[in-house]
Amino acid sequence: MGESDMGSAADGLSRRIFLEKLAKIGGTAALLAGMDALGFGIGSAMAAPPKLGGTPKQKKVIVLGAGNAGLASAYELTQSGYDVAVIEARSFPGGRAQTARKGFTLTELGGATQTCDFDEGLYINHGPWRIPYHHHSTLHYTRKFGVPLELFNNDNDASFLYFERGTGPLAGKRVRKAEVAADMLGYSSEILAKLSRQGALDARFGIEDKEKFIEFLVDFGALSKKDLNYTGAEGRGYLVEPGAGVDPGPGKPSVPYKMNDLLDSGLGHMLSSVAREWTQQRTMFQPVQGMEQIPKAIARNLPKGMIRYKTEVQRIRQSPDGVTVDVLRNGKPETISADWCICTIPLSVLKGIDHGLSPAFAAALAKCAYAPVGKIGLQMKRRFWEEDHGIYGGHVFCDNPDVNNIAFPSTGWQGQKGVLLGYYNFIANAAKVSAKTPAERAEMAVAYGEKIFPGAYRDSYENSFSVAWHRVKYNLGGWGMWSDEARATAYPVLTEPDGRIYLAGEHMSYIGGWQAGAFESAWQQIERLHARAMKG
Repeated sequence: MGESDMGSAADGLSRRIFLEKLAKIGGTAALLAGMDALGFGIGSAMAAPPKLGGTPKQKKVIVLGAGNAGLASAYELTQSGYDVAVIEARSFPGGRAQTARKGFTLTELGGATQTCDFDEGLYINHGPWRIPYHHHSTLHYTRKFGVPLELFNNDNDASFLYFERGTGPLAGKRVRKAEVAADMLGYSSEILAKLSRQGALDARFGIEDKEKFIEFLVDFGALSKKDLNYTGAEGRGYLVEPGAGVDPGPGKPSVPYKMNDLLDSGLGHMLSSVAREWTQQRTMFQPVQGMEQIPKAIARNLPKGMIRYKTEVQRIRQSPDGVTVDVLRNGKPETISADWCICTIPLSVLKGIDHGLSPAFAAALAKCAYAPVGKIGLQMKRRFWEEDHGIYGGHVFCDNPDVNNIAFPSTGWQGQKGVLLGYYNFIANAAKVSAKTPAERAEMAVAYGEKIFPGAYRDSYENSFSVAWHRVKYNLGGWGMWSDEARATAYPVLTEPDGRIYLAGEHMSYIGGWQAGAFESAWQQIERLHARAMKG
């Protein structure tokens, strides 16, 4: 790399060696964290929108869709003097960035209309619901428009793991994540420490490094310094917690599970998927009062009337000189013309519109599949997870793919009521569950939750709101999915304009399914459009 990329050649070499060692020790997650700390991470490639200098003569732009990609495109173009019209089929901004609260309605294809009946102040983010700290583009807009944030507790040692499909005494038993984590780390550390002491790793370590490694494992796994045995860790909790006086006094430590029982149950494997991914930190962010606050804030800062709500795209055509879009606005036909078009309509929906795109572009569109995704919010009259179990946020992970996980709210601590996420399912399981009525979905979720919290889950349940994103008319899926072959052949075609039409959205990024993908694809495309428009 040149000096402008990473400092001097010597400095660049030392960083490269450091990162290589970091990857060997901690794997990809450690490597990415190190890259981010050094200022060249890949979590979110863009931290701010491009600066669009100058005003072109051809400055009329139609933006199709008022989701996050469309809103960001419209706002940044407007700031640079463009004349923008935003077309949105819904009556509100945000696309999939929705928050269901009292009075919110949703009608799925082939299904009944649901009207959310949560108590005032309660809600569920049935679209995106969390923001990683390194999604700088999303945080750019929360900061710019003063959208207050609060922490989203994405991982909680106090919560439970629950596996029914395993074997042994822990199968079908709720177990605290802290207990499983402490025991698996303890036993693994014990095995490594004893192998090291016996010389099995001498080819890898010198004598001094071997002792340092054993010392680390003793501390990391809570091992006995004398015999390197794991007999339990304070962090896994107590059978009787310590307290005042002589009773309970120092408390009674809990007893570790047997390693074979942990492995047979499958619980140990769950640790590898808890908060290990680059986009899954233990603490994340959420907007106060719902994810819809971000698109609403951007929309408020657009000129009044720029977004044409309840306007459905019927036909798109272009010529060498411009683009025309035929729409139905409140049921009445209109034609809108402009010099350019940024289309943020999900490809699953765009395929079904008379778009007039080139054959090569249309063929590339067809290569992107969309994920069936389902969520349900359950209003509980009592926050039993907090009151009875001391669980504040986080998830119950399970091995039932129809449910996948139960997540507790990261807001309203110690209030009277709360809305928890009763399931979050994907692909075939989401398709299967979506065939149920909303009442049947709720019954399925409550019945399963009752297994984990008997006597509290069903008794506390009051009402629900669910969504199957693949059955929502203007989305037809949760997010775009690209096969390796499609990424290599079709995706690059769509990143380029088709004549005067540019595509943007989470599907046009490598951060698919995240709001940052929508924002950054929009930034990239408006920069390309502007450079071309400035050439006249």
